[in-house]
Amino acid sequence: MLKGHRTWVFENKPAILATATVGGPFEANGCIADDFDLLHEDLWLGEQSYEKAHKVLLEEAMFKAMEKAGIAKEKVQLIIAGDLINQMTPTNFAARTIGAPYLGIFGACSTSMEGLALSAFIVNYGGADYILTGAASHNAAVEKQFRYPTEYGGQKPPTAQWTVTGAGVALISSYGDGPRVTSATIGRVVDMGLSDPFNMGGAMAPAAVDTIEAHLRDMQIDASYYDLIVTGDLGKIGREISLDLLRQHGMNIEEERYQDCGLIIYREGQPVLSGASGAGCSAIVVYGHLLNRMKRGELKRILAVATGALLSPLSFQQNETIPCIAHAVAIEYGGDGS
Repeated sequence: MLKGHRTWVFENKPAILATATVGGPFEANGCIADDFDLLHEDLWLGEQSYEKAHKVLLEEAMFKAMEKAGIAKEKVQLIIAGDLINQMTPTNFAARTIGAPYLGIFGACSTSMEGLALSAFIVNYGGADYILTGAASHNAAVEKQFRYPTEYGGQKPPTAQWTVTGAGVALISSYGDGPRVTSATIGRVVDMGLSDPFNMGGAMAPAAVDTIEAHLRDMQIDASYYDLIVTGDLGKIGREISLDLLRQHGMNIEEERYQDCGLIIYREGQPVLSGASGAGCSAIVVYGHLLNRMKRGELKRILAVATGALLSPLSFQQNETIPCIAHAVAIEYGGDGS
């Protein structure tokens, strides 16, 4: 089960039985709009606050995933999910709506793959037959908490990223067909001393490289084993830094084999500066766009490396640096992975 120092290998290869993604109006104008199950026309989603809208995003994704799988909510034995808002209240309230046993997790923007790794571990060992896992973010709610309310119209530097309004959820099962979760490498906290909350990509890049390197070493494989290695939300700046670091560490991954979720969502011309970010970023790209590509036969093996900056408004106010983490999950579909 444990291979090397940090990697779990799942002998039973839990299935991603169904997924669902929900997005906002800005995402509806992006590159992967066709991969969403539901898109909203306004940021409020009919609610009285952005935080309540945030909750609705996750609820809708959870219900849609269950609907696509034909599974009633009473059969879900566990929810493993989280978000960025204080004490994860949007996710807590969404779990209240579903009513299943619940484990709330916080990995910042790495939450999606942290949840998938834990879900696969539990299903692999027979701890549950059906687990809902996912993550969500809301642009206006997250910006208000970590930076400035969007109403202020504050200017941002080119290194900043655009927080995704969206939710991605997967239903993990010991039964049925679908892409399989074959292994997961758990990240460690890496802090290179950066403290700029407007340069998340630069802060998180070393953590992504650390986890990719650990995964390949533990599994005793080359990067070419995967059709695609995709990081969570490093954006343009972070991706360039991580490619440089990978080369310095002797891992010459071809640029076309290495992509970033933060550079996949939006079109050129959308004012996202360095790219996308947010807990929903890797969730909607992996559970929507990339799994759709796998089901079309375009990809057979992917390594999804979700990255997270583990800061808080309080730690920033106390002049702390930004500790970062990345969790990697291998997903296979077709060939030996199915």
